[in-house]
Amino acid sequence: MISTDSIAGWLSRLVRIPSVNPAQAGPRAGEPGEARIAAAVAQWFAELGGEVHIEEKLPGRPLVCGIWPGRTDRLAALDVHLDTVGVEQMLGDPFSGEVRDGKVYGRGAVDTKASLGVALALIEHLQKSGRRPGPGLLIAASVDEEVGAQGAPQFRDWVRAQGLQIHQLAVAEPTLCGPVIAHKGGVRIQYHIQGEPAHSAQPHKGKNAITAGAHLIAALAEEHDRLQREPTEVPTGPPTLTVTGVRGGSGTNVVPAECVVTVDRRLIPGEDGPAVAAALSRLGENACPLPVRAEAPLIFTPFWQPAESPWIQQLSEWSGRAAAAVPYGTNAWAYGGLAEECVIIGPGSIDQAHGVVEWVELSQLEKIAGIYARWWEL
Repeated sequence: MISTDSIAGWLSRLVRIPSVNPAQAGPRAGEPGEARIAAAVAQWFAELGGEVHIEEKLPGRPLVCGIWPGRTDRLAALDVHLDTVGVEQMLGDPFSGEVRDGKVYGRGAVDTKASLGVALALIEHLQKSGRRPGPGLLIAASVDEEVGAQGAPQFRDWVRAQGLQIHQLAVAEPTLCGPVIAHKGGVRIQYHIQGEPAHSAQPHKGKNAITAGAHLIAALAEEHDRLQREPTEVPTGPPTLTVTGVRGGSGTNVVPAECVVTVDRRLIPGEDGPAVAAALSRLGENACPLPVRAEAPLIFTPFWQPAESPWIQQLSEWSGRAAAAVPYGTNAWAYGGLAEECVIIGPGSIDQAHGVVEWVELSQLEKIAGIYARWWEL
């Protein structure tokens, strides 16, 4: 239907526009954020006959949505996040967009500009042929998936404000083109431990916040082990708890007066994020011998879609892959009730994401193009 060269060309254009999340931008990131790529996508949507909507809730980081009418009143939606992780450790040019050895290379090539490149190629084909898709199409180029998770709620709220009724919603992530119907949520906790400084030659005159943090970390490790022993029947597997950071100390000869311990607690379907955060706060108060304050800067819910739905079964048949669960999170966490059905699907493997070299196979682009074409009844 469409050539591989067309798909690869669109993807290369997208990769060559840096869009590193500002929270991870370094000297090699180019212009950080999504403003530049969002402007290009908005222009391409308009040139391809889309009704373009731009909403800038985060300064300089706009949500861009394109809508194309279909032959029916059903609406199919695809959410692709524009931001990427950092590039400081990457080998070679992180934004080359090079097509070589059956692959497209560069940051974002698999996570997740691949899906947007395929969508643009398909819509371009539709425009040239003068045809309409079966369902109406809504393509969302969202922001801030990789760090702050602010883009998904923005898209959700925009859909509801517009009064749109989405029949089927696909969230683009690298799944080897198979449908993903469940993933964990998460609670990010920061424990702030307060001690008292003193000269390290007289440590008994101070209160060591880092030593207190060690007691807390030991209790958190025990909590993770307990979670692994709890029986669960959900496809994601058990919850996990990981200590991801420790900060403290002001000098090698000073008893540390402050310590911050950060934790990533992954939720499974059925768990309540605020309740888990409250329980972790109590755990900290009980385990830490010094005053401790816990805060949860980010809570995102688990995602689950019944695998028995006709659409999921159809996607499994088209892809040749059974519906699966994954341990990482996606924008789908925010989309409960937004569509009649929701799935995570996209080309390439998560193993190629976030690494020193990022790439996606052309064969995966071709495969997802075929799946999208069937889904959109082209």
